[in-house]
Amino acid sequence: MQFISETRLDDGVLEREFTLGEIPGTLWTPGSAPAPLVLMAHNNGLPKAEPRLVARARYTAARGYAVATIDASGCGDRPRSAADEQARADLRRAMQAGEPVDEIFESFIGPLVEKAVPEWQTTLDALLSLPEIGGPVGYSGGWTALGIRLAVVEPRIAAAGFFAGGYVPRAQREEARQVTIPLLFLLQWDDAANPRQKALDLFDAFGSKEKTLHANLGGHTGTPWFELEDGCRFLDRHLK
Repeated sequence: MQFISETRLDDGVLEREFTLGEIPGTLWTPGSAPAPLVLMAHNNGLPKAEPRLVARARYTAARGYAVATIDASGCGDRPRSAADEQARADLRRAMQAGEPVDEIFESFIGPLVEKAVPEWQTTLDALLSLPEIGGPVGYSGGWTALGIRLAVVEPRIAAAGFFAGGYVPRAQREEARQVTIPLLFLLQWDDAANPRQKALDLFDAFGSKEKTLHANLGGHTGTPWFELEDGCRFLDRHLK
């Protein structure tokens, strides 16, 4: 892991850009050390510099957590395969025509998850070797499909916060039954692009004995700010 820049923010949080082989990432650490680690993944294809993610990361770091995100394969500025680009073009065309899009989502989100998981695990290995980070580890992010797979295959993740705002492939819907860590699941009740009943069915499928659903009125980007504070309280209960 090579750090390539660093900025000290007004609240004392240190923001550093890093590279790990071909993986670009950002790490935010509080003044106190060692700090529990939160992996914060953005939704399919969005960059690690997406403003809402950065705002959540900085807030969470100021609450005493190390927070990391990466641009996984095909996300942000990293190259996308010709098949990914074709799938995205097909998706735009189908949405404009009002046609079904589930099979198109399946064709490229599933492979994105498969590629992303090993890179996140490699990043986790490197992060936990840093003296300023000292587990346990949590997951928080809009990419629920990735979070489900990581929660199943990565025993170092002790708790997770998911956002019901993106397509979850059939494979991850089946895997949800194997997720047993504590969960906080956020749902925007009026998210036109993400059917409410699918989100409720996914919440019901999780195998966790401790799982909480927070539902708020509003569209995809209308999650109330207080949910960020509640999310940190959830992390406090399980990571500190």
